[in-house]
Amino acid sequence: MEKPFAITLDVGSSRANKTGSWRTERAVYVDRMPPCNDACPAGENVQLWLYDGEEGGAGYERAWRTIMQDNPFPAVMGRVCYHPCETACNRGQLDEAVGINSVERFVGDEALRQGWRVEVEVPATGRHVLVVGAGPSGLSAAYHLARLGHTVTVKEAGPMAGGMMRFGIPRYRLPREVLDAEVQRILDLGVTLELDAKVTDLMAVKEEYDAVFLAVGAQLGKRAYLPAGSAAHVLDAVDMLRGLEAGEQPLLGRRVAVYGGGNTAMDAARTAKRLGASEAVVVYRRTKDRMPAHPSEIAEAEDEGVLFTWLTTIKQVDAGKLVVERMELDESGFPQPTGELDELDADSLVLALGQDTDLSLLDGVPGLVVEDGVVSVGPDLMTGCPGVFAGGDMVPAERSVTVAVGHGKRAARHIDAWLSGAAPEPAPRPALASYDTLNTWYYADAPRAHRPLLDRARRESTFDEVVLGHDESTALLEARRCLSCGNCFSCDNCYGVCPDNAVIKLGQPGEKYLIDLDYCKGCGLCVAECPSGAIQMVPEEI
Repeated sequence: MEKPFAITLDVGSSRANKTGSWRTERAVYVDRMPPCNDACPAGENVQLWLYDGEEGGAGYERAWRTIMQDNPFPAVMGRVCYHPCETACNRGQLDEAVGINSVERFVGDEALRQGWRVEVEVPATGRHVLVVGAGPSGLSAAYHLARLGHTVTVKEAGPMAGGMMRFGIPRYRLPREVLDAEVQRILDLGVTLELDAKVTDLMAVKEEYDAVFLAVGAQLGKRAYLPAGSAAHVLDAVDMLRGLEAGEQPLLGRRVAVYGGGNTAMDAARTAKRLGASEAVVVYRRTKDRMPAHPSEIAEAEDEGVLFTWLTTIKQVDAGKLVVERMELDESGFPQPTGELDELDADSLVLALGQDTDLSLLDGVPGLVVEDGVVSVGPDLMTGCPGVFAGGDMVPAERSVTVAVGHGKRAARHIDAWLSGAAPEPAPRPALASYDTLNTWYYADAPRAHRPLLDRARRESTFDEVVLGHDESTALLEARRCLSCGNCFSCDNCYGVCPDNAVIKLGQPGEKYLIDLDYCKGCGLCVAECPSGAIQMVPEEI
């Protein structure tokens, strides 16, 4: 029996009659903003490098090079980033989010194993930029500025590069050989690094350079007044972690209390256990659900035997004990004292109450404004002093390695534009690829693979890396769980379901499909059946 001409695949019948004039709407291919890309503070094109990585083999290097367009620390970031991309991932509404961070770590580690390098591919500009601070923001800026052809000098006050990646994140979370290798790759671009070179007077050195990027980290622990006896042993978490990196062994005793609820408090408590403390207790004045520490950090600390005392504040510090007061939350969630006192045995108290930035180098800089301990900057990260930019912990923003790396990239691009006198053109922002734009029926079930942990005995007694990486097969499967939200991945659904043969496969690199408007009736079937939501209907032009 002959098929109706509207659904036949016989070119000689359905395409014999131009039916495009029936149409009131037409289908167009679009590139929506994947939610993972949208949520990445470093501005990575997450979906694109996952797409590259899905191929395996040579695809891993393409994925790595895509990441390196935005972020020079994929192996570091695959360990220390708290992956807001995964929180935003649409697959989380289907089963579990794609393990983006674990795949990034695999790709970053593969680059280190294979010795992949990046090069400066543009002519030298003859411009010289000073970067103050060799933390994640400063090194990111140096990397991008060097690749834009500028000469870059980084002045670092400390004895080693890395900033809080080195002096604030313990080795069990970030092995130093990984950090050192990715820092060296930046220096191999020709970036000059000067260590033990603290800048104390910015105006005294500013005129030697064409532009300056300030990336001084928050490395001063916040203090709180606590009545303490003469024999009380109180130390700061930031100083403790920094000293440990320099080879110092803090004398903590058997019972250690840590006062605070952030990630630094978790690091301090977990480090105390590794240094031989039989008991490490985190004292926090609110409840667990209100802790600023990342949930994974809390879970790993609990698994390693760290104890927690909630709704508690410290009133007095004495030798071998703390006097604490029980708290209760009011209607707004703010802790209020109850007057109920208790004692907590502790040989030492580690304060982890947050960090401040030393901004003394900015004294006398004209136009530069400091408010609430941070530097005021514009959308281009330039301060009120022309040619002086700032980012990372010293500007108003969330404090994390990923945010700092993103600031470095952003600042580099604005510094380049400022030096050339050409404002960068704002990139058009596509519509977000929300879950309701997807057709998830087409995606197979694929349970997420979670990264394994080092066995608990070694975790509590050594500084060996705690969270282990995926092997190649697991990383590949995890990359392939990506739904490619909002972007065509050449699945051929539109080509197969079109009743009018109006979808043409182009078969050229970067060119996938074309809709032949002479035959498209605007039925919308391709839109309804596109798995990734990469086609939409628009009103026909009259």
